Amino acid sequence: MAVSPISAAVSLAQFIPSIARWLAGEKAEEVAENVLDIAKRITGIEDSTDIIQLLREQPEVVIEFQKAILNLEAEMELSTMRDRQDARLRDMAFIKAGKSNLRADIMVISAAGGLISCLVSLAYYSDFLPGEAVGIISTVAGIFGSCLKDAYAFEFGSSRESKMKDTTMAALFEREL
Repeated sequence: MAVSPISAAVSLAQFIPSIARWLAGEKAEEVAENVLDIAKRITGIEDSTDIIQLLREQPEVVIEFQKAILNLEAEMELSTMRDRQDARLRDMAFIKAGKSNLRADIMVISAAGGLISCLVSLAYYSDFLPGEAVGIISTVAGIFGSCLKDAYAFEFGSSRESKMKDTTMAALFEREL
């Protein structure tokens, strides 16, 4: 019986826990296939159950697998940085051309308006709303707040904790060019 790439990758996450985090993203299937391909290449085994058994028995193979996964992670980070850099360059081109990025402006204004609407609703109508409605409105407010946080992170850069990662990835990106 064939195991799906995602199931196999989840099983491989016992050796590298960050794999599980990657599988929660929007490219889970692609990442799972990459992880499984790396495991197959390193072990020379096609069956995911046999791969896991070999990794349990041979720590030196686990180390080789971990190194390969670190390279995959670096590639994924570089890809994300390229996407973000391209988007920032596009915004700078708009500004230099004397235009505004109307789509981005509408997104930020909509998120701010949605958050304010939710907070006003909670402030004035929470006594009249059932608890379930208050919970739903609070959740929606959190989503709008997260959208604003992402917009600010894009516009002004990332947090201090990830500054070091961004600097390292930028150096890798420059070295690759």
